[in-house]
Amino acid sequence: MCDTKIFSSVPCDVSALHLSEKVGDKKRKKREEPLDMEKRLTAHFTLGELMRSGEAIRRGIENVPAAHPEDGLRNVDVERNLRQLCECVLEPLRQHVGRVIVTSGYRCGVLNAAVGGSPRSYHLQGRAADVFVSGEEMCRKYERVLRSLGCCKELILEPVGKKEKRWIHVSI
Repeated sequence: MCDTKIFSSVPCDVSALHLSEKVGDKKRKKREEPLDMEKRLTAHFTLGELMRSGEAIRRGIENVPAAHPEDGLRNVDVERNLRQLCECVLEPLRQHVGRVIVTSGYRCGVLNAAVGGSPRSYHLQGRAADVFVSGEEMCRKYERVLRSLGCCKELILEPVGKKEKRWIHVSI
């Protein structure tokens, strides 16, 4: 199964997720509080781990919602979505398999376009993460655990047709 695209459309409780909420409202004049990148979302995952991007650093892109009002999200909304992702998917995965390496989490629109992400990517809302897998055995193990959680909206092995530097894209 790990040779091709993995997809699961298992229903997910998205009631706690915050979708695009326009930030250009007249009521919102004051600047948002900065995000605390050391803040723990769960026992083993920090906000910074899901927000930081080597590509954003290389390109000089500030990858936080408040820096991109055109994306229509607030810091607090993305933080809540990332917490939900960690609680429902990443932390349970870690409890089953040990260390989990997240290679991509939240992406602002500018960063998402720069890396060739889908214009409707769940990364744009903090509802997706890419998790490194080193090979077939690890891929199968992660897939089994992720499917058993029953909360993944998407489960995709990327990039298709490549044997090294692969990851599983998970979204809620």
